Amino acid sequence: MKGARGTRAPAARDLTAPVEDYLKAVYELERAGEPAATTRLAARLQVAPASVTGMVRRLAGQGLLTHERYRGVRLTAAGRQAALRTIRRHRVIEAYLVRALGYHWDEVDVEAERLEHAASDGFVDRMARAIGEPTVDPHGAPIPSRDGAVEEERYRPLADLAAGAIADVMQVSDDDPSLLRYLDDLAIRLGSTVRVVDRAPFGGPITLAIGRATRVVGPALAERLLVRPRGARRVKAGRGQRRR
Repeated sequence: MKGARGTRAPAARDLTAPVEDYLKAVYELERAGEPAATTRLAARLQVAPASVTGMVRRLAGQGLLTHERYRGVRLTAAGRQAALRTIRRHRVIEAYLVRALGYHWDEVDVEAERLEHAASDGFVDRMARAIGEPTVDPHGAPIPSRDGAVEEERYRPLADLAAGAIADVMQVSDDDPSLLRYLDDLAIRLGSTVRVVDRAPFGGPITLAIGRATRVVGPALAERLLVRPRGARRVKAGRGQRRR
């Protein structure tokens, strides 16, 4: 596969862990509709801005990125495919850890971060086959296919729903294990059906019915729970869909 200006992108086996992390970070920023400026990348990757500048130049030379003033860093077609390969490995590993090895959903992100750079694509494909070819990871994020295709659905934050609305929990951020453990305590998991019983005014707490139980969540947590309202038409997500 060729990148910018006909440069041939390196094979997957030639990409180092830092390179894969950079490509993933750019991909996530693009999905969120944010310019992938060097300052944003530095904050996301927790490295110095000067280090980001050097890596961006290197990856642009390999045909994986382009960098334009005021528009920030963007993935080329080759860079996007490389990012999606890494994301597939990460999410399949998470699913395997939960389904085959009994990990909890709050334990798998850190493990997958370590393993995604070491596992080959073929090994990850076998993992996927062993657990029935999952289409989403344990947090509801879609798993890219072997050929780099990914289909994302547009969900709504629970915080947007009016009193009386009924919805199914479809996706939640995986970057805070304590949040996932708290959701477990509330019995809120992927596939849970929730009904908005009441909304306090002025950004106050939201009362939910989950089965026969009643739970109260704050608006900040409700923003991070992505749901599909009952009766809503399925809509594919565009580039601006944010994973919360």
